[in-house]
Amino acid sequence: MRHAFIATTAFLMGGPALVMLAPSAAAQRVEIDVRVDRLEKEMKAVQRKVFPAGAPLQAEITRPATPVISPGSPSSSPIADLTARVSALESQLASMTGQVEENSFKLRQLEEAFNRFKAEAQSRADVAVSPPVKPVVPSAGATTTPPPKPSVNGGATEARKLAVAAIERPSTGNAADDAYTYGFRLWDAKFYPEAQAQLKATVEKYGSSPVASRASNLLGRAYLDDAKPALASVAFYENYQKRPQGDRAPDSLAWLGEALMQLKKPADACKVYSELDQAYGANLSASLRGMMDKGRAKAKCS
Repeated sequence: MRHAFIATTAFLMGGPALVMLAPSAAAQRVEIDVRVDRLEKEMKAVQRKVFPAGAPLQAEITRPATPVISPGSPSSSPIADLTARVSALESQLASMTGQVEENSFKLRQLEEAFNRFKAEAQSRADVAVSPPVKPVVPSAGATTTPPPKPSVNGGATEARKLAVAAIERPSTGNAADDAYTYGFRLWDAKFYPEAQAQLKATVEKYGSSPVASRASNLLGRAYLDDAKPALASVAFYENYQKRPQGDRAPDSLAWLGEALMQLKKPADACKVYSELDQAYGANLSASLRGMMDKGRAKAKCS
Protein backbone atom coordinates (compact mmCIF):
# COMPACT_ATOMS: atom_id res chain seq x y z
CA MET A 1 0.00 0.00 0.00
CA ARG A 2 2.86 2.33 0.89
CA HIS A 3 4.60 1.60 -2.44
CA ALA A 4 1.41 2.34 -4.36
CA PHE A 5 1.06 5.67 -2.53
CA ILE A 6 4.66 6.65 -3.39
CA ALA A 7 4.17 5.72 -7.09
CA THR A 8 0.93 7.69 -7.22
CA THR A 9 2.57 10.69 -5.59
CA ALA A 10 5.53 10.57 -8.04
CA PHE A 11 3.18 10.40 -10.98
CA LEU A 12 1.16 13.36 -9.75
CA MET A 13 4.29 15.43 -9.11
CA GLY A 14 5.72 14.61 -12.53
CA GLY A 15 2.56 15.68 -14.28
CA PRO A 16 3.03 19.45 -13.87
CA ALA A 17 6.59 19.12 -15.12
CA LEU A 18 5.35 17.46 -18.30
CA VAL A 19 2.68 20.12 -18.66
CA MET A 20 5.34 22.82 -18.25
CA LEU A 21 7.52 21.23 -20.96
CA ALA A 22 4.72 21.27 -23.50
CA PRO A 23 4.30 25.08 -23.71
CA SER A 24 8.10 25.47 -23.84
CA ALA A 25 8.38 23.09 -26.81
CA ALA A 26 5.43 24.80 -28.52
CA ALA A 27 7.07 28.20 -28.06
CA GLN A 28 10.26 26.90 -29.62
CA ARG A 29 8.27 25.54 -32.57
CA VAL A 30 6.62 28.96 -33.08
CA GLU A 31 10.01 30.70 -32.94
CA ILE A 32 11.44 28.30 -35.55
CA ASP A 33 8.42 28.82 -37.82
CA VAL A 34 8.92 32.60 -37.65
CA ARG A 35 12.63 32.27 -38.48
CA VAL A 36 11.91 29.94 -41.42
CA ASP A 37 9.31 32.38 -42.78
CA ARG A 38 11.87 35.19 -42.55
CA LEU A 39 14.48 33.04 -44.29
CA GLU A 40 12.10 32.35 -47.16
CA LYS A 41 11.40 36.07 -47.64
CA GLU A 42 15.08 36.99 -47.51
CA MET A 43 15.99 34.20 -49.97
CA LYS A 44 13.36 35.47 -52.42
CA ALA A 45 14.76 39.00 -52.08
CA VAL A 46 18.27 37.72 -52.86
CA GLN A 47 16.94 35.76 -55.83
CA ARG A 48 15.19 38.86 -57.20
CA LYS A 49 18.51 40.69 -57.02
CA VAL A 50 20.47 37.86 -58.67
CA PHE A 51 17.80 37.03 -61.29
CA PRO A 52 16.14 40.42 -62.03
CA ALA A 53 14.93 39.40 -65.51
CA GLY A 54 14.31 35.70 -65.16
CA ALA A 55 12.31 33.32 -63.03
CA PRO A 56 14.08 32.96 -59.69
CA LEU A 57 14.93 29.58 -58.34
CA GLN A 58 12.49 28.19 -55.85
CA ALA A 59 13.69 28.41 -52.30
CA GLU A 60 14.70 25.07 -50.89
CA ILE A 61 13.78 26.14 -47.37
CA THR A 62 10.38 24.79 -46.42
CA ARG A 63 8.41 24.81 -43.22
CA PRO A 64 9.73 21.90 -41.15
CA ALA A 65 7.35 19.05 -40.49
CA THR A 66 6.47 18.17 -36.94
CA PRO A 67 9.13 15.66 -35.85
CA VAL A 68 8.08 12.23 -34.66
CA ILE A 69 9.44 11.72 -31.18
CA SER A 70 10.40 8.15 -30.42
CA PRO A 71 9.19 6.76 -27.10
CA GLY A 72 11.76 7.31 -24.40
CA SER A 73 13.74 10.00 -26.29
CA PRO A 74 13.99 13.55 -24.92
CA SER A 75 11.26 15.78 -26.33
CA SER A 76 13.58 18.77 -26.82
CA SER A 77 16.20 16.94 -28.95
CA PRO A 78 14.50 17.28 -32.40
CA ILE A 79 13.69 20.94 -31.75
CA ALA A 80 17.26 21.68 -30.70
CA ASP A 81 18.56 19.97 -33.85
CA LEU A 82 16.12 21.92 -36.04
CA THR A 83 17.09 25.18 -34.35
CA ALA A 84 20.76 24.53 -35.11
CA ARG A 85 19.98 23.83 -38.77
CA VAL A 86 17.94 27.03 -39.10
CA SER A 87 20.77 29.01 -37.48
CA ALA A 88 23.21 27.55 -40.02
CA LEU A 89 20.88 28.53 -42.89
CA GLU A 90 20.61 32.08 -41.52
CA SER A 91 24.41 32.34 -41.42
CA GLN A 92 24.73 31.06 -45.02
CA LEU A 93 22.06 33.47 -46.24
CA ALA A 94 23.81 36.41 -44.57
CA SER A 95 27.07 35.45 -46.29
CA MET A 96 25.31 35.08 -49.65
CA THR A 97 23.59 38.47 -49.29
CA GLY A 98 26.90 40.16 -48.52
CA GLN A 99 28.53 38.59 -51.60
CA VAL A 100 25.65 39.71 -53.84
CA GLU A 101 25.90 43.27 -52.53
CA GLU A 102 29.68 43.31 -53.06
CA ASN A 103 29.34 42.03 -56.64
CA SER A 104 26.60 44.57 -57.37
CA PHE A 105 28.84 47.39 -56.11
CA LYS A 106 31.74 46.25 -58.33
CA LEU A 107 29.46 46.00 -61.35
CA ARG A 108 28.14 49.53 -60.73
CA GLN A 109 31.72 50.81 -60.62
CA LEU A 110 32.45 49.09 -63.93
CA GLU A 111 29.30 50.51 -65.52
CA GLU A 112 30.12 54.05 -64.39
CA ALA A 113 33.65 53.78 -65.79
CA PHE A 114 32.40 52.63 -69.17
CA ASN A 115 29.72 55.22 -69.40
CA ARG A 116 32.59 57.70 -69.23
CA PHE A 117 34.49 55.76 -71.90
CA LYS A 118 31.44 55.75 -74.15
CA ALA A 119 31.09 59.52 -73.81
CA GLU A 120 34.80 59.97 -74.58
CA ALA A 121 34.55 57.74 -77.64
CA GLN A 122 31.56 59.69 -78.94
CA SER A 123 33.40 62.96 -78.34
CA ARG A 124 36.43 61.73 -80.27
CA ALA A 125 34.24 60.53 -83.12
CA ASP A 126 32.57 63.96 -83.31
CA VAL A 127 35.95 65.71 -83.40
CA ALA A 128 37.15 63.39 -86.14
CA VAL A 129 34.37 64.59 -88.48
CA SER A 130 35.68 67.50 -90.52
CA PRO A 131 33.51 70.65 -90.37
CA PRO A 132 31.88 71.68 -93.63
CA VAL A 133 33.87 74.16 -95.70
CA LYS A 134 32.03 77.38 -96.48
CA PRO A 135 32.15 78.36 -100.14
CA VAL A 136 34.14 81.47 -100.95
CA VAL A 137 32.07 84.07 -102.77
CA PRO A 138 34.31 86.04 -105.18
CA SER A 139 34.10 89.79 -105.03
CA ALA A 140 32.91 91.81 -107.99
CA GLY A 141 35.37 91.86 -110.87
CA ALA A 142 37.48 89.02 -109.43
CA THR A 143 38.52 86.20 -111.70
CA THR A 144 36.93 82.89 -110.71
CA THR A 145 39.02 79.73 -110.74
CA PRO A 146 37.68 76.20 -111.22
CA PRO A 147 37.30 74.11 -108.02
CA PRO A 148 40.21 71.73 -107.27
CA LYS A 149 39.87 68.15 -108.29
CA PRO A 150 39.15 65.64 -105.53
CA SER A 151 42.30 64.40 -103.85
CA VAL A 152 41.01 60.88 -103.52
CA ASN A 153 42.81 58.42 -105.74
CA GLY A 154 39.98 57.05 -107.83
CA GLY A 155 42.01 54.11 -109.06
CA ALA A 156 42.87 52.94 -105.51
CA THR A 157 39.24 53.35 -104.38
CA GLU A 158 38.00 51.32 -107.32
CA ALA A 159 40.58 48.62 -106.63
CA ARG A 160 39.42 48.38 -103.01
CA LYS A 161 35.81 48.08 -104.08
CA LEU A 162 36.74 45.23 -106.40
CA ALA A 163 38.72 43.52 -103.64
CA VAL A 164 35.84 43.80 -101.18
CA ALA A 165 33.42 42.53 -103.82
CA ALA A 166 35.66 39.48 -104.23
CA ILE A 167 34.98 38.41 -100.63
CA GLU A 168 32.44 35.62 -100.92
CA ARG A 169 29.12 36.09 -99.18
CA PRO A 170 28.01 32.80 -97.60
CA SER A 171 24.55 31.48 -98.30
CA THR A 172 23.78 28.51 -96.06
CA GLY A 173 20.16 29.37 -95.32
CA ASN A 174 20.98 30.60 -91.79
CA ALA A 175 20.81 34.37 -92.22
CA ALA A 176 22.32 35.23 -88.81
CA ASP A 177 25.30 32.92 -89.22
CA ASP A 178 25.83 34.05 -92.81
CA ALA A 179 25.88 37.71 -91.75
CA TYR A 180 28.48 37.00 -89.06
CA THR A 181 30.61 34.82 -91.35
CA TYR A 182 30.72 37.53 -94.01
CA GLY A 183 31.81 40.05 -91.38
CA PHE A 184 34.50 37.64 -90.22
CA ARG A 185 35.80 37.21 -93.77
CA LEU A 186 36.00 40.98 -94.21
CA TRP A 187 37.90 41.30 -90.92
CA ASP A 188 40.21 38.41 -91.78
CA ALA A 189 41.03 40.13 -95.11
CA LYS A 190 41.84 43.30 -93.11
CA PHE A 191 39.00 45.34 -94.61
CA TYR A 192 38.31 46.80 -91.17
CA PRO A 193 35.84 49.64 -91.97
CA GLU A 194 33.73 47.29 -94.11
CA ALA A 195 33.91 44.60 -91.41
CA GLN A 196 32.80 47.12 -88.77
CA ALA A 197 29.75 48.12 -90.82
CA GLN A 198 28.81 44.49 -91.49
CA LEU A 199 29.26 43.32 -87.88
CA LYS A 200 27.44 46.31 -86.42
CA ALA A 201 24.48 45.64 -88.72
CA THR A 202 24.57 41.97 -87.69
CA VAL A 203 24.41 42.82 -83.98
CA GLU A 204 21.56 45.29 -84.52
CA LYS A 205 19.52 42.84 -86.60
CA TYR A 206 20.25 39.61 -84.73
CA GLY A 207 20.85 40.94 -81.20
CA SER A 208 18.75 38.20 -79.59
CA SER A 209 20.46 35.41 -81.54
CA PRO A 210 23.39 33.41 -80.11
CA VAL A 211 25.50 34.77 -82.98
CA ALA A 212 25.27 38.29 -81.50
CA SER A 213 27.91 37.51 -78.86
CA ARG A 214 30.43 36.50 -81.55
CA ALA A 215 29.56 39.41 -83.83
CA SER A 216 29.77 42.01 -81.06
CA ASN A 217 33.12 40.67 -79.86
CA LEU A 218 34.52 40.66 -83.39
CA LEU A 219 33.24 44.22 -83.88
CA GLY A 220 35.43 45.23 -80.94
CA ARG A 221 38.38 43.38 -82.52
CA ALA A 222 37.79 45.18 -85.82
CA TYR A 223 37.86 48.56 -84.03
CA LEU A 224 40.98 47.60 -82.10
CA ASP A 225 42.81 46.43 -85.23
CA ASP A 226 41.78 49.69 -86.91
CA ALA A 227 43.52 51.68 -84.13
CA LYS A 228 40.23 52.75 -82.50
CA PRO A 229 40.61 51.50 -78.90
CA ALA A 230 37.94 53.85 -77.50
CA LEU A 231 35.24 52.45 -79.80
CA ALA A 232 36.59 48.95 -79.21
CA SER A 233 36.24 49.32 -75.43
CA VAL A 234 32.58 50.31 -75.82
CA ALA A 235 31.85 47.33 -78.09
CA PHE A 236 33.60 44.87 -75.76
CA TYR A 237 31.91 46.18 -72.61
CA GLU A 238 28.42 46.25 -74.15
CA ASN A 239 28.85 42.66 -75.29
CA TYR A 240 29.74 41.54 -71.76
CA GLN A 241 27.02 43.67 -70.15
CA LYS A 242 24.21 42.58 -72.48
CA ARG A 243 25.30 38.95 -73.02
CA PRO A 244 27.20 37.73 -69.93
CA GLN A 245 26.39 34.12 -70.83
CA GLY A 246 27.30 34.50 -74.51
CA ASP A 247 30.01 32.50 -76.27
CA ARG A 248 32.42 35.44 -76.42
CA ALA A 249 31.66 37.23 -73.14
CA PRO A 250 34.95 36.12 -71.50
CA ASP A 251 36.86 37.04 -74.69
CA SER A 252 35.30 40.51 -74.66
CA LEU A 253 36.44 41.13 -71.07
CA ALA A 254 39.98 39.96 -71.89
CA TRP A 255 40.17 42.19 -74.98
CA LEU A 256 38.56 45.03 -73.04
CA GLY A 257 41.56 44.97 -70.72
CA GLU A 258 43.83 45.24 -73.78
CA ALA A 259 41.82 48.18 -75.15
CA LEU A 260 42.06 49.98 -71.82
CA MET A 261 45.83 49.49 -71.76
CA GLN A 262 46.02 51.09 -75.20
CA LEU A 263 43.99 53.99 -73.78
CA LYS A 264 46.58 54.21 -70.97
CA LYS A 265 44.09 53.32 -68.24
CA PRO A 266 45.89 50.52 -66.34
CA ALA A 267 43.86 50.96 -63.13
CA ASP A 268 40.61 50.35 -65.01
CA ALA A 269 42.21 47.45 -66.88
CA CYS A 270 43.01 45.84 -63.52
CA LYS A 271 39.32 46.11 -62.51
CA VAL A 272 38.34 44.38 -65.76
CA TYR A 273 40.85 41.56 -65.24
CA SER A 274 39.53 41.10 -61.70
CA GLU A 275 35.96 40.89 -63.02
CA LEU A 276 37.09 38.38 -65.67
CA ASP A 277 38.72 36.16 -63.06
CA GLN A 278 35.74 36.29 -60.69
CA ALA A 279 33.08 35.75 -63.38
CA TYR A 280 34.77 33.11 -65.55
CA GLY A 281 38.00 32.07 -63.78
CA ALA A 282 37.06 28.41 -63.41
CA ASN A 283 36.08 28.09 -67.10
CA LEU A 284 38.72 30.26 -68.78
CA SER A 285 40.60 28.70 -71.66
CA ALA A 286 44.39 28.49 -71.47
CA SER A 287 44.76 31.26 -74.07
CA LEU A 288 42.43 33.68 -72.25
CA ARG A 289 44.05 32.95 -68.87
CA GLY A 290 47.46 33.60 -70.40
CA MET A 291 46.16 36.85 -71.90
CA MET A 292 44.73 37.89 -68.52
CA ASP A 293 47.95 37.07 -66.63
CA LYS A 294 50.05 38.94 -69.20
CA GLY A 295 47.70 41.94 -69.03
CA ARG A 296 47.80 42.00 -65.22
CA ALA A 297 51.60 41.99 -65.29
CA LYS A 298 51.68 44.76 -67.88
CA ALA A 299 49.19 46.88 -65.92
CA LYS A 300 51.03 46.11 -62.64
CA CYS A 301 47.84 45.01 -60.93
CA SER A 302 48.14 44.38 -57.22
